[in-house]
Amino acid sequence: MIKNPIMRNILSAVVVVAFGFILLNLTFMFFALVTKFFELFLPFNLVPISGLIAGSMIITVLSWFIFRSKLGTIYKAIYMTVPVAVVLALIGILFYRWSWLSITLGGLFSVSILIYLIRARKSWLYSLSLILVSLVLLIMTLLGIDI
Repeated sequence: MIKNPIMRNILSAVVVVAFGFILLNLTFMFFALVTKFFELFLPFNLVPISGLIAGSMIITVLSWFIFRSKLGTIYKAIYMTVPVAVVLALIGILFYRWSWLSITLGGLFSVSILIYLIRARKSWLYSLSLILVSLVLLIMTLLGIDI
């Protein structure tokens, strides 16, 4: 184990960023698979919303179990990228035509979670996860990049 607290914090931040990025990609591939699954059984016009609802419900239940588990803080901080990205992506999808509203609601969501994390005295790794995902999705929105 690394005894130097500065090096340990830097390494923790790198791990959260690297594995969070990998987990985000896996999450969006999961959503694509769920959507493809619904394409097999539903009419075309019901597929997108059904995929979003089913995928979001699965992520919500999984998040509840993970954040209530005895996993270490670093694992929970890595996983935190998933629900934050899902909520921000859903806000972006629902308010795609009004980017100013999408950015405003996403910002309110992110700031609210950040205030909670600070008041609850949660590890800074959670805040890092939140800020990282929020900034990446904000930049994607501003540049017009689709998921």
